[in-house]
Amino acid sequence: MSQERIGLWLIGAWGGVSTTVAVGLAGLQAGVAPETALVTSLPKFTRLNLADWSQFVIGGHEIRETTYAAEAEVLYNNSRVFDRDLLNAVAPRLAEFDKNVRPGTLINVGATIEKFAGPKTLAFRGEKPADAIKRIRTDIEEFRKANDCSRVIVVYLSSTEPPLTSNADTLSWSKLSAALASGDNSLVPASTIYAIAAFESGCAFVNFTPSVGSNLPALEEFALQQKSLHVGRDGKTGETLMKAVLAPMFAARNLKVMSWVGHNIFGNMDGKVLDDPINKANKVRSKDHLLTEILGYKPQTLVSIEYIESMGDWKTAWDHIHFEGFLGTKMAMQFTWQGCDSLLAAPLVLDLVRLTEREQRRGKSGVMSHLAAFFKSPMGTHAPEFAKQFIVLEQWTDEVASEG
Repeated sequence: MSQERIGLWLIGAWGGVSTTVAVGLAGLQAGVAPETALVTSLPKFTRLNLADWSQFVIGGHEIRETTYAAEAEVLYNNSRVFDRDLLNAVAPRLAEFDKNVRPGTLINVGATIEKFAGPKTLAFRGEKPADAIKRIRTDIEEFRKANDCSRVIVVYLSSTEPPLTSNADTLSWSKLSAALASGDNSLVPASTIYAIAAFESGCAFVNFTPSVGSNLPALEEFALQQKSLHVGRDGKTGETLMKAVLAPMFAARNLKVMSWVGHNIFGNMDGKVLDDPINKANKVRSKDHLLTEILGYKPQTLVSIEYIESMGDWKTAWDHIHFEGFLGTKMAMQFTWQGCDSLLAAPLVLDLVRLTEREQRRGKSGVMSHLAAFFKSPMGTHAPEFAKQFIVLEQWTDEVASEG
C-alpha cells in the first residue's frame, strides 16, 4: 500500500495500556522493538498488505495531566517493564505524541474516575453531551488535518465506567440523538460520547474496555449511516482467554463443570478504579458470562477482582475448576495466570488498529464480528470459543487476501 498517514486516537491516552501502545509503536517505528505477541505479525497475515508501523501517528483524549515519558517511568519503576535503552530510544517520538493529546470529558464516568481529572478537563465539567461531542470531534478532525492522515481509528482504553442505568439501549438513533441534543446528560456514558464523535468524524471506533461504547442499537444504526466501522468489548488478554480455551475442552469431553472460581489481583490504575464496587460490576459481568455460553448450562461461578497496590501492573489470576467425571467421580483442575496487564493488552490494540484499517480500505462499515477473538464480550457474534473465533478471523483473512 502507499505510505498514507494513519491516525491512532487513544481515549485514556496516558493510561498504562495507551502508554505501552505508544512505547511499542515508537519502538517498532525505530526498529528497536521485536514483534513478539503481535498477531498480525504471524505469517498467515502477511498476505493482507497491512499498514506499516511507520505510517501511524498517535493522539488522543485524557482526563489526567502527565506525559508518555512520565507514565512509562511509572511502569518501569513499579512493575519493571520496558528496557531502559528502549525508553531512551523512543523518548523524542513519545514527546511528539504528547503534543496531540487533548482534555477528555467527564460525562457519566463516575465519581471514582472523575477524581483523577486534572484542571484542563475539569474546566469542561458539566458540559452538555452535544458540546462534548462537538469538542471531541473538532479535536480529532484537527489532528487528522495537522498530521495529514488519510483515516483515523479511535480506540477506547479508559478505565471501566459504571454500568449503563438509562434506557439508551432501547432507543433508536433518532430518539437518542434528539435527547442528547436537548441536553439530557443522563442517557449515555463518556465511552458512548466518544463513539458518537468518532462516527461523526468518519472514524472507526474500537472499544477495548467493558464500558458501553458503541454497543447500543442506536450507535449500530448510526455507524451504518456514517459508513463507519466499530468493534468491542473488553479485550481478552488473560484469565478469560484461558476460560475460552479450556471450557470447550470440558464440553467436548462431556465433563460436567460444577463450579469455576476465579480470583484476580492487580495494582495498576484500572485496579484502583475497579476497587469501586460500581465500576467493578461492569468488569465482573464481562468476565463471568462466558462459561454458560460455552458449556450450555450454568455452573456455580465466582469472579473476584481485588486491588493490591504492591502488584503494580502485574496481574495474577488463580482459578479452581471442580468437575465431575466418569461414574460421578469429582475431580479438580487449578491454574495460575500471571502477566503484565498493559504488556498483554497493548499488542492486541496494535493488531486491532491494523486489522481495522485494512477493513476501512475495503470500504466496509458496521460491526467487525470477525475480530471476536480479541474480546471477552464480542459484538455481532454468539460464538464464545476462542478456537472458533480465530477460525472466523482466518476465514476473513483468506477472503481479503483473495481480493488482491
